[in-house]
Amino acid sequence: MAPPSDRASLTVRVEELLAADGPLPIVAAGDPVLRRGTEPYDGQLDPGLLARFVAALRATMRAAPGVGLAAPQVGVPLRIAVIEDPAPVPEEVALVRGRVPQPFRVLVNPSYEPVGTARAAFFEGCLSVPGWQAVVSRHAEVRLRGQDEHGRTLDEVFTGWPARIVQHETDHLDGTLYLDRAELRSLSTNEAVAQRWAQPTAGAAAEALGFELP
Repeated sequence: MAPPSDRASLTVRVEELLAADGPLPIVAAGDPVLRRGTEPYDGQLDPGLLARFVAALRATMRAAPGVGLAAPQVGVPLRIAVIEDPAPVPEEVALVRGRVPQPFRVLVNPSYEPVGTARAAFFEGCLSVPGWQAVVSRHAEVRLRGQDEHGRTLDEVFTGWPARIVQHETDHLDGTLYLDRAELRSLSTNEAVAQRWAQPTAGAAAEALGFELP
């Protein structure tokens, strides 16, 4: 977990980010902010600034485009993330991966725990590791607890691709990148994934690149 930050300096940092027009700059792997973890959100930003920050995270995620974005990915070490997935994939892919549309939502102080022992492995990418994807084995079902941006309790079970998204974003808040959990023999450029490994499952990649699936 990151050491407590001075509230005034956090406010200044967020105000500086929001002062620029357009999407926020996304921090790339190699920046320590992605590895230090985050501090729990307990009102460090006033309600108006929090709302503006959440709106900026949403706009940045959509512009990237991505299905999730965590505060440290824009250089802010607070335990806040946003997710949204319109799931624009072929029906066959959606069925195999359990990818269903997810409305926009804000995750404040989230944590997850597995439900059952099933795991699923698929190619996964990250806005902070642009240009690359790798196969990651994750819990097929998780229970997510936390709050939303208004302080209301979140306690929900996610399955399939939505479970993958909330694990990925919550990991960011703990200083973990998807590469830490990935099968590195599967590491492929986006172009290679599109050209070679566009199948609904990662089975062909596992056979060709020499790694095992769960």
